Amino acid sequence: PLRRTGACAALVSEEAPEPIEMAEGQGQHALVVACDPVDGSSNLDVNGTVGTIFSLRPSKGMDPAGPASLGPGTEQVAAGYVMYGPATSLVYTAGHGTHGFTLDHTTGQFLLTHPNIRIPKKGKSYGINEGNVSTWHPGQRAFVEHLRTPDKATGRAYSLRYSGAMVADVHRTLLEGGIFMYPADMRDPTKPKAKLRLLYEVAPMSMVAEQAGGRSTTGTERVLDIKATEYHQRVSILVGSPDDVALAEEFYRR
Repeated sequence: PLRRTGACAALVSEEAPEPIEMAEGQGQHALVVACDPVDGSSNLDVNGTVGTIFSLRPSKGMDPAGPASLGPGTEQVAAGYVMYGPATSLVYTAGHGTHGFTLDHTTGQFLLTHPNIRIPKKGKSYGINEGNVSTWHPGQRAFVEHLRTPDKATGRAYSLRYSGAMVADVHRTLLEGGIFMYPADMRDPTKPKAKLRLLYEVAPMSMVAEQAGGRSTTGTERVLDIKATEYHQRVSILVGSPDDVALAEEFYRR
């Protein structure tokens, strides 16, 4: 399908070690597509929610086009995801707000059901794999402990909501507020090991969140400012309500 559009110069995916070049997409207006085809694949065996994440970047007329995808997330022209759950949802941004559509199975059309999504400034839940707590940055551990500590004045304790699929957890966060986190493994502080890929997971979801009024950070820097230097580069992410993300960054600074 991408070849038939005549607009795609290359596809970058975790399913391919190198970009797949497409001669059909050439010229200054061609696009490079970065895609995670099945986000949350570990959920397949238990009939859990999965999704597809995508990002579009200008090819800049480069030949080959693949290297055009190596750059900061601010160069994305569009990004979004499809979530396959009780309903099939499409959420995307082209730099003018974030909009949500739901598939009408009777017509096969996606209907606009969530125009101009605005994430709440502060939420009541957080998503993270707490099984990795021993590998977290000290600021990350302190922040989660803070969220779990009851305090009526600040709306704590937060509830834990974690599905094992980034699309599902970020989707909940966009609509209800809060924060989703996948921090790096810091057992060796000199060699942090992140899991999620920058080009086709972290950067597109960060663009979607920012266009909805949210924030996205590694804990120490804005995700969209990070320049990709390799196709399968991995980074950490804390994304969600602006007040919750700002507080997380404060814990990292401490």
